[in-house]
Amino acid sequence: MANVTLGGNPLHTNGELPANGTPATDFSLVNSDLGTTSLDAYKGKKLILNIFPSIDTGTCATSVREFNKKASSLDNTTVLCISRDLPFAQKRFCGAEGIENVVTLSDFRDGEFGRNYGLELLDGPLKGLHARSVVVLDENHQVVYTELVPDIKDEPNYDAALSAL
Repeated sequence: MANVTLGGNPLHTNGELPANGTPATDFSLVNSDLGTTSLDAYKGKKLILNIFPSIDTGTCATSVREFNKKASSLDNTTVLCISRDLPFAQKRFCGAEGIENVVTLSDFRDGEFGRNYGLELLDGPLKGLHARSVVVLDENHQVVYTELVPDIKDEPNYDAALSAL
């Protein structure tokens, strides 16, 4: 179990982020067309998993915008923005913002991704959603960087995530 805060108030996750050097756990997430996708769909690609509670909050929206800006210049890298939002909300947000350089994926069906990656919030007003975090995978889908943002209201360290590639 890891500890984070929301505006200074303590929250707990169901586990810990995967360790650097370990293989990424496979997943089944819902894309914007309501189909499912897995880690295998990104075989040979470096991945940045930008994970957050909800795209309809200020900091979450900012992280999607920032990674969208930075992703356009990355070679052989895909940014996956993952939350428990419905795919309709993710698609609406990206359409309204002109965001085209990231892929939004939803864990709304069963929350398995959040549990498997140790990110499911167990208490507080965001119980059941994902803690804000970043996981970077190399082209072999080995974990090369993780960040569990200490306070959910704060942005992740974009530069550290990008330099891990």
